[in-house]
Amino acid sequence: MSIDPGDTGATGGTHALQPAADGQPPHRCGYVAIVGRPNVGKSTLLNRLVGQKVSITSAKPQTTRHRIVGVLTRPDAQLLFFDTPGKQSKHRGALNRVLNRTVQQTAAEADVIVLVIDAARWTDTDAQIARDLPSDRPVLLALNKVDALPDKSALLPLIAKVSAARDFAAVVPISAEKGTQLDALLAECVSRLPEGPPIMDPETVTDRSERFYAAELLREKLFRLSGDEIPYTSTVVIDKYEELPRLRRIYATILVERDSHRAIVLGAGGERIKRIASEARVELERMLDAKIHLEVWVKVKGGWADSEQSLRAYGYE
Repeated sequence: MSIDPGDTGATGGTHALQPAADGQPPHRCGYVAIVGRPNVGKSTLLNRLVGQKVSITSAKPQTTRHRIVGVLTRPDAQLLFFDTPGKQSKHRGALNRVLNRTVQQTAAEADVIVLVIDAARWTDTDAQIARDLPSDRPVLLALNKVDALPDKSALLPLIAKVSAARDFAAVVPISAEKGTQLDALLAECVSRLPEGPPIMDPETVTDRSERFYAAELLREKLFRLSGDEIPYTSTVVIDKYEELPRLRRIYATILVERDSHRAIVLGAGGERIKRIASEARVELERMLDAKIHLEVWVKVKGGWADSEQSLRAYGYE
């Protein structure tokens, strides 16, 4: 990982690029925001498009908490994808307000917006997100998880229903998990990006640092190994990060809001925290191609997720 400190199945059609003076299509470059409610596959889509894991995933809503840029560089275009938190109204604390604000700000800054929904259903939350998106830029609708549909003909009435909710620039059925129809989605994105040279080095795949990914991978393992036992408000703070040739020394703290949550994270005899740290260490070693020394503590800090001051201190935008 390089880290910086014919029938497309789509409605709406693609827009042919106008050739440059030498007969080649002009190079395009711009930002594409991936938005949607929790657990519709936004982070899986980003990772598939970029070709590497740049955003963590789990079954827990709002696993993604930060605006993460994943970069796809092609001969004809450079696409800078924004992964965003799942927008929701179920939780109403400061953390959720900050995450929802991140979604709106990111959508406002993008050149193209991709709204991802579950192809099995169009919810009131989906409709609200669609209405809230900026009206002055193209919004593409990605109907994800089509591979899980037993009856593909169900897509036709769904497309008619969603098209009545907003004038989408294109509607593209996809499977982020299987990689189905992603070329069609990319073509729709590229055709709507502004002309221009690459913004980032072609070898770069994300704007986030190693330190950031150390915290993210620990949080992913925490969520995956604790499931519904741990509230989504738990987080990870990197206390110290030492970068040496072929070695990283990482000291981290998992923050929880109650003593009972701390006991769950630790597990019987400390077995769960050992497994969380071990799985994170193995993945970091593979990602960074370096030996990882990782030490993890668990600390109780009640109310941190309800304080915008604490959220800023812990790196939330």
